[in-house]
Amino acid sequence: MDLEKHPQQPTARAEPDVIRASDADRDRIADILREAMAEGRLTAEEHAERVDSVYRAKTVGELEPLVRDLPTPGASVRAEAGTSHAYGSGEPTGPADNLVAIFSSSTRKGRWRVGGRTNAFALFGSVEIDLTEALFGQRLTVINATSVFGSVEIRVPENISLRGSGTGIFGNFEVVTLESADPEAPVVVVNGYSVFGTVEAKPKRGKFITDLQDRLRKHLGH
Repeated sequence: MDLEKHPQQPTARAEPDVIRASDADRDRIADILREAMAEGRLTAEEHAERVDSVYRAKTVGELEPLVRDLPTPGASVRAEAGTSHAYGSGEPTGPADNLVAIFSSSTRKGRWRVGGRTNAFALFGSVEIDLTEALFGQRLTVINATSVFGSVEIRVPENISLRGSGTGIFGNFEVVTLESADPEAPVVVVNGYSVFGTVEAKPKRGKFITDLQDRLRKHLGH
């Protein structure tokens, strides 16, 4: 066979439309959508619809059209000033942890290491995040919570600072603010919104208080 007349053809590379999407790809698109909603470019309903498509997407080609009409944000999370101390940078970096519940439930609890960013998305489902026994590797932890006809429940220990802001549209968004007496204590910031659903972040009651209330109920029952 004459190789000069039949040169070897280079191996074809996969087109972006068929490249499998990674978690980092989904995080990038979710950050753009979140910033667009904060700037008023997307309504809450439009954001919820597109975020649902983000977590259902299998390829990069399915992700790109979701932000084609939106600018790239300068930063996905705006950390509060004065929150960077011994735990490193005030703004979380690295890939986010994703907890998704679509007609299902998703739970993270027990002794686990918390990342700088967590995205919680519930669509006709429930997400539970229990930080009471978690290990914090950084001072600032940001949780972006979205609930559409579902619920996102976040429990934190009483010795940290808890802050946040969000919107409830025909639903409830509640963050019970805590300020730790320890200036080096971890800070958890909960942002997001709920549509016909609930997002709730509050400290978990200690065992002493729980036992006391149980005894009181038993006493009143007698």
